[in-house]
Amino acid sequence: MPWRPPAPLDVYQLLPKTNCGKCGEPNCMAFAVKLVNLEAKIEQCPPIVEEETYRENLVKLRELLLPPVREVILRSPQKVLKIGGEYVLYRHELRYMNPTAIAIDIDDSMDRDTILKRIGMIEKFEYEYVGQKLKLDLIAIRSVTNDPKQFAKTVQIVSENSSLPLILCSLNPPVIEAGLNVLTQNYRPLIYAATKDNWREMAELAKRFEAVLAIASPGDLNMLVSLAKTVSEGYGIEDLVLDPGTLVGSNGLSYTLKAFTWLRYKAAYDLWKYVGYPLIGAPISAWTSIEGDITDKMWWEAVLATMLMTRYADVLIMHSLEGWVLLPQVMWRFGLYTDPRKPVAVPHGVREIGKPTDMSPVLVTTNYALTYSIVVSDLEKSRVNTWLIVIDSEGLAVDVSVAAKKFTGDKVLEVIKSAKLDEKVKHRVLIIPGKAARVSGDIEDATGWKVIVGPMDSSEISKFLEKIWTSEKLKELTQT
Repeated sequence: MPWRPPAPLDVYQLLPKTNCGKCGEPNCMAFAVKLVNLEAKIEQCPPIVEEETYRENLVKLRELLLPPVREVILRSPQKVLKIGGEYVLYRHELRYMNPTAIAIDIDDSMDRDTILKRIGMIEKFEYEYVGQKLKLDLIAIRSVTNDPKQFAKTVQIVSENSSLPLILCSLNPPVIEAGLNVLTQNYRPLIYAATKDNWREMAELAKRFEAVLAIASPGDLNMLVSLAKTVSEGYGIEDLVLDPGTLVGSNGLSYTLKAFTWLRYKAAYDLWKYVGYPLIGAPISAWTSIEGDITDKMWWEAVLATMLMTRYADVLIMHSLEGWVLLPQVMWRFGLYTDPRKPVAVPHGVREIGKPTDMSPVLVTTNYALTYSIVVSDLEKSRVNTWLIVIDSEGLAVDVSVAAKKFTGDKVLEVIKSAKLDEKVKHRVLIIPGKAARVSGDIEDATGWKVIVGPMDSSEISKFLEKIWTSEKLKELTQT
């Protein structure tokens, strides 16, 4: 039977029922509804977390809201990364929670300069998309020398020069132990991997160093589940990651996709305890499994990564740092892990396009991510230095927000005041989208600024500004 969210009333019965408002909601029932919809965290209720009176209820509440796929935390001194924590098989049933973590490998045969160069590329990778900065998440350190000292040296270099959490990769327990000994207690790495041949030693290391343990059994799901059960029950290790194998080729690829799907199905629909863990995939296997030149290998790695991300992989280990390989992954991940119940929105406020002065035009738009990104792109293409007011329209586009009364003068005034825009510009002229013409009077009344109705489409902004911002009429307006 698939996971179903608890009834709000069941959650409410476990809350303090004091309606104190410390969670930001008007009463405990409203907070219960948000918990059920996964729009709030239990920690947002200080009384139930901090007061001993509610300790038993807190335990029951955590169990009631526990996801079928365990949430596992990886950590470096600078960053915390959550993987897993999933509730549903299909995104439209609720939403996917923690985006797939993408790791790039470094191996212990690389010299120091190569390692540092690779770390720099990993750390600096960033792509801004609809107002969000898309980045990489992890570094996977692989032992290819099988030398504990060499592996420890590589782990030391990476840990001293990177802010990202780590995956330590070797099937040799002494090698993994050498790497773990180098790391400080502020690290919580993923160690990869325990197999049918080394699971005892790996489990002991995970227990001793409080690390997350990956269990690998390529091509054998029965063995994978058996190892997960043995390690979790025999050693009390709760934080596991499962690897059913990333096999390439006609039969291998078919098995891989079916295996990832089966594991997540059994966790979310049948609520099997011993498969309810995050899944790890290795698109990097394309580099050793695919024949052909480097481009063919990178192409296959990109395809594998996209497939595995779609089929529930919570962590991916990759090798290529080429933009055309990684860019599709971070963009697809962004789309896959947005909440289908809510429009994608960017933070409201004032943006500087170019280097605006106190006499540069001031434009207004909404915080719907797609609208925002198109407007910013068109403004940057126009090469006109402008101020851009982004109002909180709750993620609605211009025409929809006007109809829903989310595009109002009060919201424009709120941004002007919070950003102190009236101190940054001398004129008092706003340019609003053509689709918001009907609220021009409301904006003028609320802000006291003169409103000019702009074009219907942002692609016409450049010509519009070229014409309007140099006209005698505008000069008169800016002087009043």
